[in-house]
Amino acid sequence: MGNICARLKAKPAPQQQPSAKKRSSSRRERKLDDAAIREQAIAAAILFKHHQQQQQQQQQQQQQQQHFDRSTSLRYHNGVSKKSSSNALPRSSSSRARSLTDPLLQPHQLLNQDVKVDDLETNHIVLVHGGGFGAWCWYKSIALLEESGYKVAAIDLTGSGVSSFDTNSITSLSQYVKPLTDFLEKLPEGEKVILVGHDFGGACISYATEMFPLKISKSVFIAAAMLTSGQSTLDIISQQAGTNDVMQQAQIFIYANGNDCPPTSFDLDKSLLRDLLFNQSPTKDVALASVSMRPVPFAPVLEKLSLSDLKYGSVRRFYIETLEDNAIPISLQENMINASPPEKVFHLKGADHSPFFSKPQALHKLLVEISKIL
Repeated sequence: MGNICARLKAKPAPQQQPSAKKRSSSRRERKLDDAAIREQAIAAAILFKHHQQQQQQQQQQQQQQQHFDRSTSLRYHNGVSKKSSSNALPRSSSSRARSLTDPLLQPHQLLNQDVKVDDLETNHIVLVHGGGFGAWCWYKSIALLEESGYKVAAIDLTGSGVSSFDTNSITSLSQYVKPLTDFLEKLPEGEKVILVGHDFGGACISYATEMFPLKISKSVFIAAAMLTSGQSTLDIISQQAGTNDVMQQAQIFIYANGNDCPPTSFDLDKSLLRDLLFNQSPTKDVALASVSMRPVPFAPVLEKLSLSDLKYGSVRRFYIETLEDNAIPISLQENMINASPPEKVFHLKGADHSPFFSKPQALHKLLVEISKIL
């Protein structure tokens, strides 16, 4: 390396003045280089601007989609994508043909697009189960309503669902309904809800309506005991005595205080549940009910309601008939409707006594429609 350096020093390259031709060529090359750099800079700027526009468009689309699906956003935190979730509505596993009254529609398709959920008097719906059931029976309705933007609460009455209270120790309707009345009592001042009662839950929401008429926007009775003042649920059941063999065969009375005392509750024969309550429902829901249902306390069924026009009568009532009902036949439903006419009656074709299982989408559509009646 040192020898090479010495040689380079010993023989320096002769300095020559660049010719005019070479200077001109060098200037042209620099101009070409400058032009190429400018073109590259312009191209990069165009690409960057195009990228920004694409990002802005994507953000706008995401914001629009989030605004449209605002009620379903909480359902995607478990790792399920929005694309897959949109097709994952609760569906019946029944092999029966789907009728026009139970279409397979997305929640937003079931809504009246002229009325927004947030603009309603209330979008808060409280679901009250029937005798022997629990909040668990509403799982399809809860999902559909929440995905449509509603706020939903499903109540476990005393001795029902996950309640640890002994059913045989319930001695009054007020004790049985206490979880519902406690819920209503704690509502913020000025907030209203729509009460939805099924089966014996109809008597329960009637009792609660008499207590808190200013906190209830509407009452909805689904194949439910809709009583008049001075009437008990047993009075209604007695109207079909001798005409409903399945009900009589299914009832199992429990005498926790001894056979010499009145029954404390009654249960239903599990082998007859399908024929009585779920004759149109999917097998999986019948299985769920068979392991989840609990005895019905007897004392609340005996209790006569005291309902006033000033309180109970001031709340708008709606009734949903279940046309394939073996527990509360349509004739008995019509008797209750005629005795105390509600504002409007709706019909669920092909629905058994448990439409939240047999006709969940059609039931959902009716609940949404009722919520939007001005």
